[in-house]
Amino acid sequence: MREFAPAELAQLADAAETAARAGGAIVLEHFGGARDVREKAPGDWVSAADTASEAVVRDTLAKLAPGVAFFGEEGGGDADAEVGWYVDPLDGTANFLHRFEAVGVSIALVAYGRPVVGVVHVPMLDRTYRATVGGGATRDGVAIRVSDREPAKAISATGFPFRRPDLRPRFLTAFAAALDTLEDLRRVGAASLDLCWTGEGVFDGYFEMGLGTWDVAAGGLIVREAGGVVTDWEGDPDAWIWSGDIVAGPPAVHEVLLGICRESGI
Repeated sequence: MREFAPAELAQLADAAETAARAGGAIVLEHFGGARDVREKAPGDWVSAADTASEAVVRDTLAKLAPGVAFFGEEGGGDADAEVGWYVDPLDGTANFLHRFEAVGVSIALVAYGRPVVGVVHVPMLDRTYRATVGGGATRDGVAIRVSDREPAKAISATGFPFRRPDLRPRFLTAFAAALDTLEDLRRVGAASLDLCWTGEGVFDGYFEMGLGTWDVAAGGLIVREAGGVVTDWEGDPDAWIWSGDIVAGPPAVHEVLLGICRESGI
């Protein structure tokens, strides 16, 4: 298994940020005037902005980090590579189509099953979150940290598995228990932003099911490097990146959410 030097990770993060900003410029240009919209599956939308953003992200990464495999939500790619980019060129497409500004461009470098670089650019807010493994997490170059609120006063983000009816009973059990245990819940509709906001302490945790690697890899690393804990719903520290069943937050809130999620499967 190859090791990455801190300087190499920083260069790869620079490439990812440049690519995310280029994709974000496309998203910003198309906002409010989406074209060529189609439904990939019930509730799962794609537009010309998604595909154009992915194309510019792919091209930018190919120039700045040549030879690294690429997998995008819209165009696919080499999902079997040991080291590769995982890209959501427009996270929150439904938000985008409804002119709700909570959307992001998410880019992660995943090496041997774990994210080592993560960048999320939020074009409507002109914010950029980034992290490298062992290097901490930042928003616009300023270090961020998860919250220290006690679980009873915590507000956690979540997302509904509306495309996966088979997951709804377990999710709804966890949702009800979390609502009873924490102060409140929020549903934004863009996993990458939920995770970034958890990383900087806006939200105190996050849980969802059935997401794609491109949805969670960058944001999950950002939470970890901001002092949080990220696992799947059974507590596995690695499986979440492939299953998309994710629990994230500061250690104390994560412990409570993980207990809720585990018990929801009984």
